[in-house]
Amino acid sequence: MEMVRINVNGKEYDVESGQTVLEACKKIGVEIPTLCHHSALSDVGACRVCAIEIEGARTLMTACTTQVQNGMKINTRSSRVERALKQNLSLILSRHPDDCMTCEANGRCELQTLINKYDIKNAFPKELRDFPIDESSPAIVRDMNKCIDCGRCIRVCDEIQGLSIYTFSDRGADSLPLPAYGVPMTYTDCIACGQCSAVCPVGAIMEQPDYKHVEVELRRHEKVLIVQTAPAVRVAISEEFGTEPGHISTGKMVAALRKLGFDYVFDTNFGADLTIMEEGSELIEQLLGHGEHPSPMFTSCCPGWINLVEKHFPEFIPNISTAKSPQEMLAATIKTYFAKKIGVDPHNIYLVSVMPCTAKKDGITRPQHYLEEMQLIDKVITTRELARMIKIHRINFLDLPEEEYDAPLGLSTGAAAIFGVTGGVMEAALRTGYELATKKSLPKIEFSNVRGFDGVKEAEIDLEGRKVNIAVAHGTSNIIRLLEKIKSGEKRYDFVEMMACFGGCIGGGGQPKSIDADVLEKRANAIYTVDESKTLRKSHENPAIKQLYEEFYGKPLSELSKKLLHTYYTNRKASIIERKEELSGAL
Repeated sequence: MEMVRINVNGKEYDVESGQTVLEACKKIGVEIPTLCHHSALSDVGACRVCAIEIEGARTLMTACTTQVQNGMKINTRSSRVERALKQNLSLILSRHPDDCMTCEANGRCELQTLINKYDIKNAFPKELRDFPIDESSPAIVRDMNKCIDCGRCIRVCDEIQGLSIYTFSDRGADSLPLPAYGVPMTYTDCIACGQCSAVCPVGAIMEQPDYKHVEVELRRHEKVLIVQTAPAVRVAISEEFGTEPGHISTGKMVAALRKLGFDYVFDTNFGADLTIMEEGSELIEQLLGHGEHPSPMFTSCCPGWINLVEKHFPEFIPNISTAKSPQEMLAATIKTYFAKKIGVDPHNIYLVSVMPCTAKKDGITRPQHYLEEMQLIDKVITTRELARMIKIHRINFLDLPEEEYDAPLGLSTGAAAIFGVTGGVMEAALRTGYELATKKSLPKIEFSNVRGFDGVKEAEIDLEGRKVNIAVAHGTSNIIRLLEKIKSGEKRYDFVEMMACFGGCIGGGGQPKSIDADVLEKRANAIYTVDESKTLRKSHENPAIKQLYEEFYGKPLSELSKKLLHTYYTNRKASIIERKEELSGAL
């Protein structure tokens, strides 16, 4: 890489060419404040909070959009820069409500941090918006009165997800990121992935605060309170308490949940092992030529991906595995098998899922995930929401002792753990599918060719002479491109894993917010560490899974398992106008 020499605040540095000033300064340890910048997105210089002085330039420049040049002299601390920073923050504050005490972003709001750090006062008259709050989505809440027009939500939905749900409406001070025609989210093609909420620097877009309902149930404690936690949560939650990304906090998380008042703490990883037994059996039937799906068969555990197919590509519905997601499979098992085990009416069980995903909030409301009019999962809270609850209860998370999940639905394998990262569902399915299909042990347990962060990964697996073509896609824009190639016949596969969020569940819309460019890699490494630390690393070797089939389900794809562990999908492709008319009629 070619190097250039720059001068920053009177000191000489050799930095890589092609970088922005912001990137270069971060690497050399010079802090520049930002608001509209995010490491995963393109830079637009909208907020002008990162203004810097460059010798020879007539005006201040934005560090996020200005590339370094050899001999460049940069000042990030001059009185001119300081004045501009404070003025820009004051202008933003003049359009922003002063309701930090009741805002869900309180304590992790980037604007709030900068306002406090630079001691910004209300220097301009307040000109607040009066825009209706949009709570129509089960996944997210949008309060545009708090929007700072950074454009992050527009860019993540366009650049990473490829859906372009938002666009700037109007101009100047009246500009806001809104869906087409300014309609509520429920009328749009939104897939509830929550990536907009994950990158929003303030409280303008947040996940639905379902933790408040959970708090009420914990106080009342009139029911048996059960919680399950997804694989990606344990490698991210400690970020909310100041650790570096990639810290594995399984035992502390379990301990915290017990301190909050839950009676049983189960692992969604158990549900992942169960999913592999069902979905892997479906795959084997496919490969043997008597499956019910056209080729290729798609994985089904990501609700954002399911929303995408139903709303955008309903022609692929027959290709999707009918296996429910791990949280739904575990929920069905808890409210049938486990309820009977402990002698409790399932209606007297209140089940909470802790997920890295906002689309899971949307998924539990679907009628096909009810059992005889009983909602199987009562509430879904995100990783961020669980952290908020722990802080509200003043639980010192990092000092908690390590505790274990409850048996029998807390025992899981390494294959289940890797569900949390792109390629993990595929790898877990191959570990079990290979051995069930060939009756032989795997020569090597890791499938490295489905790992990594390439948008689409392809591989060919040899099942005793049967060549199986597989693919893995993550990030909705990559999925859309792959589906178009499958549709045209350009690409042919037997089995495809789809994850709506880039990186898979570790990058879910409900995970701790981060502008660390390496956050996904650090979380992924932690997931693989969990896998490697397990004695059991294949789903079909889980003794609790074997016991469950012996005592309850009988075998994969049995009549009972198909009733409780499988689902169906619906064509929901429609225009905004059609959705408005349909919903208006329903009301």
